[in-house]
Amino acid sequence: MGFRFDQFRICVSVFYFVLSFRFDQIIWCIMSNYSVIDGDLCSSMSESEEDVENSFFEGGESSSSVHDAQYFDDIIGEHVYKPDVPVQLIPFKGLIFKSLKLADLHLCDTLGTSGVRRKRNSNSRAIGCQAKIIFESVYGTPDYKVFQFDELHNHPLEKRSDLKKARQMSYSEKEFIVRASTSKIGPTMAHKLRASLRGGYEFVKPKVVDYKNLRRDINRVIGYKDAQMIVNTMNDRRAHYPNYSFEFNCQDDVLDCMFWADEMEKAYYAEFGDVISFDATFRTNKYRMVFVLFTAIDHHKKSVTVGSGLLSNESLESYSWLLKAFLKTHGKEPTLVLTDQDAAIKQAVENVFHNSKHRLCMWHIMKKLKKKISDDLFTNTDFRKRFSKLVWDINMKLDVFKVKWGLLTKEFNLEDTRWFKDMFTIRDSWIPGYFSDIPMCGLMKTTSRSESMNSFFNTYSESGNLLLNFMMNYDTAIQKQRNTQRELDKASKKASYKMQTPREIELQASKVYTSTLFFEVQKEIYKACFFCTYSYVGIEDGWEVYIVQHNNSKSDFKNEFKVEIKAEEKEINCSCEHFKCMGVLCRHAFTIMMRCGVKEIPESYILKRWRKDVISRNYRFSSVQSDSGDCENVKLVNDSYYSFESCLDIVRDDKKRLALFAEKQQMLLKEFESDYISPGLKSKTNGEVVCKLLGVTIPIPEEINIHVPEVQSNKGSGINKRIPSAGEVAYENSKKEHRMCSGCGKRVPHNLRTCPERVGAAKSAKDTRSNTLAFNMLISEVSIMCAYLCLSFSKVGTLSSHH
Repeated sequence: MGFRFDQFRICVSVFYFVLSFRFDQIIWCIMSNYSVIDGDLCSSMSESEEDVENSFFEGGESSSSVHDAQYFDDIIGEHVYKPDVPVQLIPFKGLIFKSLKLADLHLCDTLGTSGVRRKRNSNSRAIGCQAKIIFESVYGTPDYKVFQFDELHNHPLEKRSDLKKARQMSYSEKEFIVRASTSKIGPTMAHKLRASLRGGYEFVKPKVVDYKNLRRDINRVIGYKDAQMIVNTMNDRRAHYPNYSFEFNCQDDVLDCMFWADEMEKAYYAEFGDVISFDATFRTNKYRMVFVLFTAIDHHKKSVTVGSGLLSNESLESYSWLLKAFLKTHGKEPTLVLTDQDAAIKQAVENVFHNSKHRLCMWHIMKKLKKKISDDLFTNTDFRKRFSKLVWDINMKLDVFKVKWGLLTKEFNLEDTRWFKDMFTIRDSWIPGYFSDIPMCGLMKTTSRSESMNSFFNTYSESGNLLLNFMMNYDTAIQKQRNTQRELDKASKKASYKMQTPREIELQASKVYTSTLFFEVQKEIYKACFFCTYSYVGIEDGWEVYIVQHNNSKSDFKNEFKVEIKAEEKEINCSCEHFKCMGVLCRHAFTIMMRCGVKEIPESYILKRWRKDVISRNYRFSSVQSDSGDCENVKLVNDSYYSFESCLDIVRDDKKRLALFAEKQQMLLKEFESDYISPGLKSKTNGEVVCKLLGVTIPIPEEINIHVPEVQSNKGSGINKRIPSAGEVAYENSKKEHRMCSGCGKRVPHNLRTCPERVGAAKSAKDTRSNTLAFNMLISEVSIMCAYLCLSFSKVGTLSSHH
């Protein structure tokens, strides 16, 4: 016990000695305006050496503090550094500069720089360097002159390229980062891209963290003003853009819904708005507002956007407001609307679009078939083939469909299955035969185009976007979409096609239709010439009636269609109703037209939506700027970049001319810098810069009347599918083919580690080893006891012999 007390007393003594040492040091540092960082002593740059010594001695002396003060004094006295620069660059008292910017550029190398200023979360330290230069303004002039200059440093100097100041980003670099974000390129990837374009990381002074901090600064500047700024920006577009529409709705001063459509989207809807689809997508902004796209099909059979909206939730009220805003903007209802089976959307369409036919997506319905029937029935190829043919056949009459549906469900015992009953009850909402009387009903049967457009926009947007960032990404995606349409228009107008038949009707089709539609019409004309036969029936009510057979090379079955024609009136009908569904004549109609000597497609059968010139050239294909000055400025900047790159391409391989070009660039740079007024040594990302980077032409508002919505949790914003139950997981796993277990050599749902045979053998071996070990221990204990007894008996014998 005494030993332990002595040990404790020694520890207490050592701890008291250490505590006394650190306490004296801390007291000395406080009184001398010094600080301790990881055991090192630092002074502020404003203190002189004499002030440090005086304040130290005022605080009292101790062995530790005197030693540290002497150590610091040695650093100041022995290690002195002077910048190695030409004599003509060394400033002197009274030297005059026209601006602080020029003085900064002239004196950076002269003063030298230090990397030992204290930085956050690092071990670097400030050591009281007294090198400095002080300027004073010259009265009555914009000039500055040197008031005091001390050039000696007490620390090694850094290169100018290693300074944090050299890492400050120019406006063009900030613009590059923001522009890259519009294509979903983050700061890290933007930094890599910048380094690749510059030829290496040594030519990119800002670091990755500086690129990341720019986004932080933008979010800090905008922050809670995001909703007010996006509404102000959209209102500004409505005021300045031609024929631009924007509507928004708030709930208790919180942004709830938005809808917008520009001039081009209105033109698209006017020509292609007979059939549209819309669907919601998520993860496009930080508030999880639902992004809703209205999609139509253009004259190239490409998906085009005819309106867009943002909703804070997927309620019936939100969708109803959105559809009312859509109707107010475009002025007419679509003929056919395709959506998924969302209950709120279905009810909103019925409440707002009174004259439109609502059609459910067949793909979403057929996707559920697997979960509604047994696995054995789903793998039955005969059932799947017959069911798919039944529901997808657009030419099947309604009474025939009802009979075949009943026979099929009865044959496979599905009459009492609830899902089949429900689908039959709403058959007029998804079976193609119920839409055969609606023009252009064959253009869309599913919402796959909306899904595709959602995926397209998601390649430009990300979940962490502010609303302003989201709108920039949206504009970029729209520009990409319209640039594709413009290229297709050019290709269609310049195209020269190879004719497959000598018919004049094919040549006419090549002149009026876009390339996509012409290839479809050309195929129908070719099939009419070589694969169709006809027979004359007679005249019925002034119509010449023919029966056209389409010969199928893959089977002996021949489809027959009834074609009626009035050659003089240039009217024709076909029982396949291909023209009503798709907007172009079928091969059966072309067969009879060529039989009757019709050399051109009647104008009434060339729909305007498929013509090359359906969209006027007056419409602009890309987003325009609301401020003409900004637009001109952007054009000048782009022209300057193009001119510079063109000159560089010309002189790139000529070293002499390249040197001359670089010299002229430097001269031009110095000329512009002489008149340039610096915004300050610290170029911060303030509100004006943020607005300029984001393309916002109006200042950041001081008064906030519209607040950002809280982060929403909508129906589709989470995981891609619902979480399956344990039974469903077990069922799915039971259908998987198991791998071979190397332990038992069988295809079973376990591996070598969990093999029962191996686990059982290992357990038996473990039990055997445990028993053996226990037995050996018992033998050892018995042996020890025997040895002890023998030793005891020997001692007893020895004692008895002595007695």
